[in-house]
Amino acid sequence: MQTRFLLAFVLLASAASSQPAFPKHALSVNGFRNPSIGLEYQHQRWSVHGGYYVTNFTSGVTTAFVRAGISYWWLPVGKGRASMPSSFYSGVSYLRGLTRSYRQQNAYAAEIGFRYYVWRGLNARLGLIALAARHQPVRFNPTPAISYSFRF
Repeated sequence: MQTRFLLAFVLLASAASSQPAFPKHALSVNGFRNPSIGLEYQHQRWSVHGGYYVTNFTSGVTTAFVRAGISYWWLPVGKGRASMPSSFYSGVSYLRGLTRSYRQQNAYAAEIGFRYYVWRGLNARLGLIALAARHQPVRFNPTPAISYSFRF
């Protein structure tokens, strides 16, 4: 039993240490929805973002927010033709409602997902967000995205 545990630990540790490193600095231009239409600065495993966020809680009804937050990147996967590794992420955000029943309301969100680098800095994301605001039900929504990242 101890031998199996030790072997599993060594294999996991070597796999984790052989994973590609996150960039020391990267700037992403987010063109669609996630984390927002705006900018994101990444330093190794952490990033901060800000911009304009739109979502549809009901089909055909768009709700807009200003959004700012932080993300943590984990479990990087290969580089392939990309300049950075694809990886999972989780994050938290503050949102300020601009339209509909969220107008002038503070909201908070937690999100988890995966970013896949397609080619060089071009990447696509797919995640799930939980958004909460006072006097509103907690809403869950998918968060697709298209971005381009510059490593420096």
